[in-house]
Amino acid sequence: MQNTFEIVEVGPRDGLQSQPKLLDVPTKIEFITRLIDAGHTRLEVASFVNPKRVPQMADADELVRGLPRRAGVKYIGLVLNQRGFERALDSGIEQINSVDVASETFCQRNQGASTAQMSAAIAEMARAAQAARRFFGVTIAASFGCPFEGRVAPEVVLERVRRYVDLGVDEIALADSIGVAVPSQVTQLLAGVIPLLGSTPLRLHFHNTRNTGIANIYAAALAGVRIFDASCGGVGGCPFAPGATGNVGTEDVLYLLEGMGLTSGVALSGIIATARWLEGPLGGQLPAMVSRATPFPPLRATA
Repeated sequence: MQNTFEIVEVGPRDGLQSQPKLLDVPTKIEFITRLIDAGHTRLEVASFVNPKRVPQMADADELVRGLPRRAGVKYIGLVLNQRGFERALDSGIEQINSVDVASETFCQRNQGASTAQMSAAIAEMARAAQAARRFFGVTIAASFGCPFEGRVAPEVVLERVRRYVDLGVDEIALADSIGVAVPSQVTQLLAGVIPLLGSTPLRLHFHNTRNTGIANIYAAALAGVRIFDASCGGVGGCPFAPGATGNVGTEDVLYLLEGMGLTSGVALSGIIATARWLEGPLGGQLPAMVSRATPFPPLRATA
């Protein structure tokens, strides 16, 4: 089994979108630069959405223009509709990701559209991205549970996975948008999803709202998943899902998976330093655990 893994760093987008304090573009770019210096090569940095709904992302176009350009580094922009997709295309961002939702109520609250409307819109965007030779992925939000409808049946998620594999998207992500999954559910869902994927990459997005996010990543890693979203310092959460706090912390994921013998190329020390720096602009301690712990193995004193 593959002994490397990839973290898609979502702190600059999913991490910041729910923060009460708005960061300016220079501060965001410094955050992104520090993450790249720590070893990240794939980062979700912007959401091309209505700034009235998500004011933290109002500067998406300006931010993308000012992003540091490094060999091998790719940036992801989130889109929820055709207008956002066109903005993302025009921005030149390397990768575009859209979001379907596994429950009708959450889709209406989060996207302002029905699941049928969202599915049709994603199909149209995917075909346009393919024509433009632009990477296009789809996240299936609320794959384990909806804040309004409760548990989501695995069959609902499997049907969407089949649809997007058939559509030829570049990547599929499953999101526990409100942090309700437990490891046994992750194992069960992946047992159905993985055989459907063919060559389509799968990534997983967990929240630690109920203290199960890291355990869920462990279960997914045992099932063979090697791409995970994480947020430096554990900041973030969906602003349209009640109580959906706490993305899994990048440093916590690194500590877990590297302790299991996997490698990522991202320096844990660099992420810890960045999380501590981020506490300044955001004005408070961040929720991830490893940044608050003493180093382990212990640092050896030098003569």
